[in-house]
Amino acid sequence: MHNHLKTLQNIVTRKRTSRILTFSTPHVFKALHVMHGQKYTSRQAFCKELRIGEGAVRTLILHLKQERLADSIRAGTFLTTKGMRFVKKILDVVPYQCSIVQCDIAQERYNHAILLRDYASSVSNGMEQRDYSIMYGAKGATTLSFENGKFVFPGDVRDCLKDDSQTKKVLMENLRPEENDLVIIASSDDDPFVAEISAINSVLWTLATHERH
Repeated sequence: MHNHLKTLQNIVTRKRTSRILTFSTPHVFKALHVMHGQKYTSRQAFCKELRIGEGAVRTLILHLKQERLADSIRAGTFLTTKGMRFVKKILDVVPYQCSIVQCDIAQERYNHAILLRDYASSVSNGMEQRDYSIMYGAKGATTLSFENGKFVFPGDVRDCLKDDSQTKKVLMENLRPEENDLVIIASSDDDPFVAEISAINSVLWTLATHERH
């Protein structure tokens, strides 16, 4: 996984002739997910999904091509065979994500949850995950471990969703957690994209600085 994260970093590294980049590794992560979900992706779709301008999209696509992860034809940009293998490796570790409504554990209007497979034992208290979510504009973040069939806060054993069956149902159905999985939920009061991109940044930092246990 560290090699894959290094590749993401290479994609957002400024080349000698390029201007200052307006996208970062969370944008690349999301771009790969967007391409994985459809055969071809237009520049307009990238602009809409990533909230960056067309010039930045052209640069992003160029950098993806330089890593041989993507290519383009008139219909749009698509993942190469190498790109599909690359995304599959990421999805082995970060297989599911979803939005959840405001609730006791995520108290802002927009909340985005991402699951990391088998990473619960790697996190001590979730404070760093919160900090790296706030870095991208989130109002806050919640980190949960999945242990013995229930969601708990790191270092705790109590079912934190005992009295919130609806949120638990949404997380169970959409994230399909297994023992020792980690869930990071980033929250925004006014923008679902901020919640999502903040959660992605926290996930990428966790993958870069922690090992599976």
